[in-house]
Amino acid sequence: MKLLALLFFPLLTFADMQKERTEMVQVIKDYGIKDKNILKVMSSIPRHLFVPGYLKLAAYADRPLPIGEGQTISQPYIVAYMTEQLNVSKKHIVLEIGTGSGYQAAVLGELVKKVYTIEIVENLCKRSTKLLKKLNYKNVKVFCGDGYGGRPKYAPFDRIILTAAPPKIPRPLIDQLAPNGLLIAPVGVGYQQIVIIKKDAKGKTVKSKLLPVRFVPMTGKAQDE
Repeated sequence: MKLLALLFFPLLTFADMQKERTEMVQVIKDYGIKDKNILKVMSSIPRHLFVPGYLKLAAYADRPLPIGEGQTISQPYIVAYMTEQLNVSKKHIVLEIGTGSGYQAAVLGELVKKVYTIEIVENLCKRSTKLLKKLNYKNVKVFCGDGYGGRPKYAPFDRIILTAAPPKIPRPLIDQLAPNGLLIAPVGVGYQQIVIIKKDAKGKTVKSKLLPVRFVPMTGKAQDE
C-alpha cells in the first residue's frame, strides 16, 4: 500500500493540478467573484507549491491550511475576495503585511506593477522569498520584520493589504496609503471583520465593514495597542 501511495502521489501533484485549479476557480466564481483577471491568475498559479508537502492534495480545497509556525494560507475565496475589493491595476504599487506562504503576493504580483510584502516570522519569510524567486516573481520584494510600520522608504502605496488581523489598523499604514488609495484588512480580537479604508484625493479616509472572518492575529507592535 505504501508503494502504491508513493506512485500515485506524483501523478496527482503533476498531472492533475490544473484540473484542481480549474475546480477551485469554479468554486470561487460560484461564490460571486467576477473579476476575470483574478480568476485567470488563480487558475494558473501553482497553489500546491505554497503549502507543506503533506497538504499538497488539499491545496485547492476552499479552506485555509496550516503552513507551519502557527500560520495559515488563506482559503482561495478570501484571497480572491480581498483582491477583488482592492480593485487593482497594472499601474499600482502594493504593500502586503503578512507574506505567509507567499501565495497572496504571487496573486498580486500577476496583477500589479510592484508588490512589497513583509513577514514577521523569519522561517516563513525565508521560505516565501525562495519560492517567489524560484517562480520568477521579479516584481515582488519580500522583507523580514514587523509590518506595523510599513515601509516608508517605498511609500506611498496605491493599495495596502493585511493578511493577519490587528486589533486596529496601524496608523503608519494609513499614513502610507496614497491619495485615492485603498487599504483592506481583517480587524479585531476574537470576532473579526474585513475592513476597507478609502482615502480620497485630499487625504480624508472613510472606513467600511465587509465580511466576518477568522484570521491569525497580527503579531509584533500591533499587539501593544
